[in-house]
Amino acid sequence: MFYDLHIHSGLSPCADDDMSPQNIIRMAKINGLELVAVTDHNSLKQQMILAQVAREHGLKIWYGVELQSKEEVHCLAYFKNLKHASGMQRWIESVQEPTPNNADYFGNQFLYDTSDEVLVQENVALILSLKASLKACVEAIHAQHGKVVLAHIYGRQNGIVEQLGFIPPDLKIDGIELSKSEDLARFRKEYPKYRHLPCFFNSDAHCLQNIHEATYSLSKTEIQSFWRN
Repeated sequence: MFYDLHIHSGLSPCADDDMSPQNIIRMAKINGLELVAVTDHNSLKQQMILAQVAREHGLKIWYGVELQSKEEVHCLAYFKNLKHASGMQRWIESVQEPTPNNADYFGNQFLYDTSDEVLVQENVALILSLKASLKACVEAIHAQHGKVVLAHIYGRQNGIVEQLGFIPPDLKIDGIELSKSEDLARFRKEYPKYRHLPCFFNSDAHCLQNIHEATYSLSKTEIQSFWRN
């Protein structure tokens, strides 16, 4: 199953305004993808609409979010159903900085309907770190029956190795995201404790043209193992 599990909609201030549900899902279909996750910064408020649009086009979707911990580390959280995603959203709001978003500086934070019409602009600045440690984020995700994947660990701002210099050996994660396939051997050599974890290659797309084409795939067995473990 061809996938891209790290895409940003126009709810993320750093994403293009045309990263709307219909545009994202249609581009994913054009590119031959079968499974996607839209992982906006510190918010799951667009997920219900995205799921409706994905079903309309016959595309499978995981509910997702990209959290930024107080250490400024990014981690991806995935959920199988909207109930658990909604529980995660409530937790995020409990640890979120209440700073208003400055759209002129950070960018727009649009919530869309199923026809890509803008419903509202999110007021809280989603680009800011949560008032929660990485460990607390991981625990909160697991408490909502979600899975934790460390985002773009090498060579990227807010990746854990870039921010902390290493992956803590006691961090209870479920997967790793790598930006390029050449990093796989490096990861397995540097972190043998985590070498059994699934490694995902996602686009981190903030514009439509960066959504992956049908390059990376997961088997049904791999998907079942990820959610089971």
